[in-house]
Amino acid sequence: MSDAPRPDDLRDQLPDDLNAVEHFGPYEFPDNSRRRKPAILYTVVALACLLLWLTQRDAALVNDGFLWAAILLGAVALFAFTSGWRMHVDEKEALVAAQGAVGFPVGHASAQQVWRGLRSRPTWRVLVYSSEDPPRRRGLVLVDAVDGSVKEHMVQDNPVEEWDVG
Repeated sequence: MSDAPRPDDLRDQLPDDLNAVEHFGPYEFPDNSRRRKPAILYTVVALACLLLWLTQRDAALVNDGFLWAAILLGAVALFAFTSGWRMHVDEKEALVAAQGAVGFPVGHASAQQVWRGLRSRPTWRVLVYSSEDPPRRRGLVLVDAVDGSVKEHMVQDNPVEEWDVG
């Protein structure tokens, strides 16, 4: 009998800080500044490749691929470092900013973290409904997760839906 795992035993798992299902209490979204740690690693490897290419390019195992690897890893490191924004606004603060932008008392609301632009700036996408039952108005607000400014918002009447339960 072998100790090798059976296919049924192998499962993909989310890291603990991303698994909201098994989390009790308020959930805190991971900060995008975590991207800076791999950026440092990419930079170190890119510099090592460049140094090897500069000093050992006449050796049998070092060729122009080391230069191309250094350039590619350097570009990825630059992107990862510059897109590692530190988030200063959580979803509760985004909900408050959204309520101020739509101009009506908010009942139900939800916030989702998204990224905008080439440098992946973190943004809260907030969907809000007015406090009446059923809600008469709804709005969609984009709140910057770095500085808390409202980037865009849209408000419209909430369509009345008739449900035939018969």
